[in-house]
Amino acid sequence: MNFTARIIAFHRQNKVLSHIGFWIAALLVATMEESYQFSDGWFSANRLLFHAVTLITQIMTAYFLAYFVIPGFLNSRKPVQMSIYTIAGMYLICALARLLNLHVYEPLSDIPPKAFENLHEVFTNVGRLFYVYFFRNLSVAIVFLFLKLLTDQYETQQKALRLEKEKSKAELKLLKAQLNPHFLFNTLNNIYSLSFTSSPVTSEAIARLAEILDHILYRCDTQFVPLSAEIALIRNYIELEKLRYDKRLTVNFNAKADHQIVIAPLILLSLVENAFKHGASDDTGAPVIDIDLQVNEQNFIFNISNTVAGQKNGVENSSAYRIGLNNLRKQLDLIYGKDYTLDVNRQTQSFEVNLTIDLKHQTAVYEKN
Repeated sequence: MNFTARIIAFHRQNKVLSHIGFWIAALLVATMEESYQFSDGWFSANRLLFHAVTLITQIMTAYFLAYFVIPGFLNSRKPVQMSIYTIAGMYLICALARLLNLHVYEPLSDIPPKAFENLHEVFTNVGRLFYVYFFRNLSVAIVFLFLKLLTDQYETQQKALRLEKEKSKAELKLLKAQLNPHFLFNTLNNIYSLSFTSSPVTSEAIARLAEILDHILYRCDTQFVPLSAEIALIRNYIELEKLRYDKRLTVNFNAKADHQIVIAPLILLSLVENAFKHGASDDTGAPVIDIDLQVNEQNFIFNISNTVAGQKNGVENSSAYRIGLNNLRKQLDLIYGKDYTLDVNRQTQSFEVNLTIDLKHQTAVYEKN
């Protein structure tokens, strides 16, 4: 948190104290500045008394403008009426400032009273009220308004960032919930069939399914997860999907990670799922799925390709594929912004997807969060 953010956070938690501190600082600065200007040293009791009396109407001016006039003009549909209120309010404050000067400051400073200036003359001497007391009151009020505007702007930006972050989290939760439910249905059917034959792989399949559900339900509630967990998820997914096919399906999975990194959860699983769905499921011949994962100091690279059985419209034109790819791009945009590339390559007999993520910025974002 930077210095400005700390000051604003303190103000948010201690508003009364921060307002009192501001006005005390304004009083001391004005007193010392004028004392030094008139060669009274750095501090003069008489100057302090003068500015303390003046500060009363300066405070009134600041709060009148900040909490009545400006919100009134911003929200009111009657600008003429608000203008009248503003002029009347400032006139009364300036008249009060003159009265305080005559009946409080001057008597306390042993200045002879001005008997010739009665109440009527105070309120009718508009020139004195405007040229002397209006600008005197406004001088400190402008500083107060500037600081209030700065604080309000900062809080508005922070609120917008929080809302955007909450919106992104909600969208990510929704997108994660859109994983293909057919996988769970098919896996349970396969395990059910294995149980009838007392297959030795039944318990292993149940264990793998339990690990997948544990990862998806309980370990994907953060923005990033360890890459090792995602690799284990993919291996379990592959082994369970193999139960649906005989030896005609070939899956080559190569994972080479020189560095331990974190990655957005379920992104890779979405790509693997699409490869099985649009490659192995639609290919009645001998489908092949190649998966290559590499990590170096600069980038995370994930390549996956699958053979294509020659669909009429092509896999990239199917509505299911477009939905899956759009889902994936939304997740990548929300998490990585411009720090990733997703390339799709459709060839005659194969379909390939390449995902590259810039690790430098991604690691910095993770450490910051």
